[in-house]
Amino acid sequence: MASSNIIDKKIKIKRRDPTWTKQVTRLLNLKNKSKCDILKTYNLKTIMDLSKIKKVYFSGIGGIGVSALARIMLHLHKKVIGSDIVQSETTDKLKKEGAKIILSQEPKNITKDIDLFIYSPAEETNHPERKEAKKLGIKQYSYSEFLGLISKDYHTVSICGTHGKSTTTAMTGWLLEKGGVDPMVIVGSKMKSWDDNLRLGHSDILVAESCEWKSHMLEISPEIILINNIEWDHPDYFKSLDQTVSVFQKYVNKLTKNQLLIINADDKASKKIKTKSKVFSFGIQNSKANLLAKNIIINPKTHTQTFDVYLFNKKIDNYSISMPGIINVYNALASIAVAINFEISSVEIKKALKSFPGIWRRFENVGKYKGATVISDYGHHPTAVRQTLKAARDFYPNHRIVLAFQPHHHSRTLSLVKDFVKCFDNADILILEEIYAVPGREQEKEIKSINSEDLIKKIQKHNPKLEILYSKDNEEMLKRIDQNVKKKDVLIIMGAGNIYNLIKSLK
Repeated sequence: MASSNIIDKKIKIKRRDPTWTKQVTRLLNLKNKSKCDILKTYNLKTIMDLSKIKKVYFSGIGGIGVSALARIMLHLHKKVIGSDIVQSETTDKLKKEGAKIILSQEPKNITKDIDLFIYSPAEETNHPERKEAKKLGIKQYSYSEFLGLISKDYHTVSICGTHGKSTTTAMTGWLLEKGGVDPMVIVGSKMKSWDDNLRLGHSDILVAESCEWKSHMLEISPEIILINNIEWDHPDYFKSLDQTVSVFQKYVNKLTKNQLLIINADDKASKKIKTKSKVFSFGIQNSKANLLAKNIIINPKTHTQTFDVYLFNKKIDNYSISMPGIINVYNALASIAVAINFEISSVEIKKALKSFPGIWRRFENVGKYKGATVISDYGHHPTAVRQTLKAARDFYPNHRIVLAFQPHHHSRTLSLVKDFVKCFDNADILILEEIYAVPGREQEKEIKSINSEDLIKKIQKHNPKLEILYSKDNEEMLKRIDQNVKKKDVLIIMGAGNIYNLIKSLK
């Protein structure tokens, strides 16, 4: 935090080569923050007096965001209790880390001795635990509200956009870590090298994934906003692309003239964003981008991509990443843009990018099944599906691609059905599971509005050559996979619902 941080531990920041960011500093008129500021110690004083907080309750503790805050409280030696409706890897690990986990959500779970109540943004005001906490006068914050409070005390780098948020957040945190900045990172996925979705850090820099759903990112107080791309998603909240862009615009409006917007110069919707702040752009197609990737080369043998990077039309280096797809070149460029503005050298960036381990469920190679390579991926938007399949073709040419896909949310499937119909063309076999109904976010009329069998008919009409199989649930999906997967295939398990549970069964 700028005036307080979570762990009382001093760090040393490396001196930077002043020639590295000379052009950036001149263009953006950025002032180097005093290194003395980084040496301060912190304890969240401006949020609240945490010394008086003994017990914290997390409702929906299995969520990828809420669980990160729970880990922060565990590091602060608070008593952590959390509830969820299902057991998961996340709840199991939190239990091992010292949290008490309750696999039910009932009013009786909430007691008078709870000092702070933090809940999942998916929970409405009529949620039984929230109602009881209110009745007992316990202070409540949603995940995004509490993250917003934390961000006020940090120099916050906010990573947002429709696609690539988690990868870019993790990669940015990784580059800053390897460059000696020692940031705190909160990411909507997991990193094996960190405490899953949290890197605690000991500096006053926070890198935070910021979600647009229900305008939650508006709670954040950033100094740098990075927008990867903007596309229509979350149709249960956003009624159009224009409405989506308007929320991003409101977020960017929070920046002052001396703060920074990092933006994708190739993204059509992002070009609509206006700002009074400083701007730093990245891209592949737009030659006017401040940071430009050229000469992208895919190597299927090494499963790497290499590309040249130009800063203000001057080549600075050639970089390599072990992640497929053009989306990951954009993610890397975005992360490099942040690293440059933190004065991290090209040598450090190159080394860090090469060693970046990737994150959970983002084209994650999880092993073999019947001789087939198994990839786990969180993709649930048609653009993400299309890009992932193309990436698989790039890294695994001449291999059969079997996609086991579970659509996520009926309103998303219905609203984007035309795009879903066209996004599977790079698969050889599509095994389509029934649409995952998101607990607490779907009404009966939405669930009845469309099903996977409806979607299959439309896909077959568009692409009669694609082999498509239907699965009513995970159990049937396992049978379909076992019957159809062959040695040397690439099997992609994809979706944001409970299809991930298949990974354990396949192993």
